[in-house]
Amino acid sequence: MGETVRTLAYGAWPSPIDAAMTAAHDGHPEHVGFVGDEVWWTEPRPAEGGRRTLVRRHADGREESLLPAPWNVRSRVIEYGGHPWAALEGDTGPLVVFVNFADQRLYRCEPGGEPRPLTPVSPVGGGLRWAEPLPVPERGEVWCVLEEFTGDGPADVRRVLAAVPLDGSAAEDRGAVRELTDARHRFVTGPKLSPDGRRAAWLAWDHPRMPWDGTELLLADIAPDGTLRGARVVAGGPGESIAQADWTRDGRLLHASDRTGWWNLYLDGRPLCPREEEFGGALWKLGSRWFTPLESGLIAVVHGRGSTALGVLDPETGEVVDAAGPWTEFAPTLAAHGERVVAVGASPRSAYEVVELDARTGRARVVGAEHDDAVDPAYYPEPQIRTFTGPDGRDIHAHIYPPHHPGCVAPGDELPPYVVWAHGGPTGRAPLVLDLEIAYFTSRGIGVAEVNYGGSTGYGRPYRERLREQWGVVDVEDCAAVALALADEGTADRGRLAVRGGSAGGWTAAASLTTTDVYACGTIKYPILDLAGWGTGETHDFESRYLEGLIGPLADVPARYAERSPAAQADRLTVPFLLLQGLDDVICPPVQCERFLARLEGRRVPHAYLAFAGEGHGFRRAETMVRALEAELSLYAQVFRLDPPGVPTLELAE
Repeated sequence: MGETVRTLAYGAWPSPIDAAMTAAHDGHPEHVGFVGDEVWWTEPRPAEGGRRTLVRRHADGREESLLPAPWNVRSRVIEYGGHPWAALEGDTGPLVVFVNFADQRLYRCEPGGEPRPLTPVSPVGGGLRWAEPLPVPERGEVWCVLEEFTGDGPADVRRVLAAVPLDGSAAEDRGAVRELTDARHRFVTGPKLSPDGRRAAWLAWDHPRMPWDGTELLLADIAPDGTLRGARVVAGGPGESIAQADWTRDGRLLHASDRTGWWNLYLDGRPLCPREEEFGGALWKLGSRWFTPLESGLIAVVHGRGSTALGVLDPETGEVVDAAGPWTEFAPTLAAHGERVVAVGASPRSAYEVVELDARTGRARVVGAEHDDAVDPAYYPEPQIRTFTGPDGRDIHAHIYPPHHPGCVAPGDELPPYVVWAHGGPTGRAPLVLDLEIAYFTSRGIGVAEVNYGGSTGYGRPYRERLREQWGVVDVEDCAAVALALADEGTADRGRLAVRGGSAGGWTAAASLTTTDVYACGTIKYPILDLAGWGTGETHDFESRYLEGLIGPLADVPARYAERSPAAQADRLTVPFLLLQGLDDVICPPVQCERFLARLEGRRVPHAYLAFAGEGHGFRRAETMVRALEAELSLYAQVFRLDPPGVPTLELAE
């Protein structure tokens, strides 16, 4: 007997997906690697203060968390971090080197032993930070990126490649750390050593460029004494982004460049597989990997246009054979051992899980962090991949998630409320994957539209560059165009549209509320609100010149910085909103929210401001995520006159 379907208003559907379940499933495995023939990765623990642990998969399939709380395997280099661990097979078991989040020191650890520090603490500014450790056992060192603060300001920083002794002799002695490069470049990625150990390759770039604007691929010889000699640029430049470089097994240099407008692969400078799709991406985290060479000479690749597949590229023929399986998205992390490839994949029916591909057979299977349905999949949304037409006839890519519930429908004459989600970045993309946060809304009868507005990655460099000097315009227009198109076609209720976003998406949400009349309310999470402040020392070094590309140089267009900033346009905000902020956020600091609210004082706009101690940029603690999600639903319930069962009421002040 089938269950009877109830007719209930949108927003009143009872859902088994509560905020606690959503929080418990937040985050995903990252930073995969092989240690011998074992697969290892990092994994979030929202219930343990949001730390990340290192997970080891034994040969029998058993998973073991290697480090107990409060150890937290996470680097803060460039604030977004980078690959935080490496391991070597030893006689008595693996030797692990990792970055601990709390003090940012590099540690070494053997199974069953206590971690011991390899690097010292510095009292200056943000201290010493490390990323992309690469053990060089023949020298008794681990080579990595060193980020060193030279003063108290966010821009008082230098970055070099450095060699840290594995014997612990630098644990209290900064002088024992051997610098491999000078600090002529503002940003560097970790070194990749040629198979014969004679050459090192790495990427570098400088302000005001971001790594997706222009990077250089550097090559140096490794002298017998372990120093780098004759560093030279072999690819890249101000208008060409090299996303990653590595060596093939026979010692040829492989890199991903967007010189054609798409990140494609080049072997010793020769294009391998010229296609209008991406074999690279935005380098937000050092050590991101979209390709990895195999022993056979084949190359494992994460590639696609708007979404990503895991495949194997034959450099002789240029052919790519994709892994069979349900996954529609792969994260930029890859590792190989022999012909085994390990990656992290997800789909609209499964969250990110660790996937192993046999490059010989093309077969892929889940080997770790396996997706486990916390709820009947009948409650998952069923996304539609859509392309809308925006101003000037331009394409806008979006994922539409209509309300969906196996046991409920709405009255025939009612149109659903919709929330437009603006992703962060803004040089980023909303992936097509199972997100219980989306399901939290759709299973209650609220639609979600994720917009990959102009400026998003995955659609080539020209699409990415639509946002050049147009941030706060193109992103806002594209989100509004999708929202209004959904209303015009009868998919969404024109009077019940909302916008939400975090970080750069928080900016887009706030700018949407202050410059359009499309939305009845909005949720703004850890946002940028005041460009002039953010561009003059209120943010961290990595993004401190980002606005020169997104808005224009401050000295040339100061008025644009004011007129685009939601903080300066606060008097134009008339609809209710929720503002969510981490008090430890150094990327989008709380002072921006406080300034915004001060400008709204006395304007009688209903709103709530929730600030969370101990949270940085993006929430990681389960209790924070629960409070934030329930508050957001309560906002929509009050503004859209919905009646969701069992959700605490958010107090809106004026």
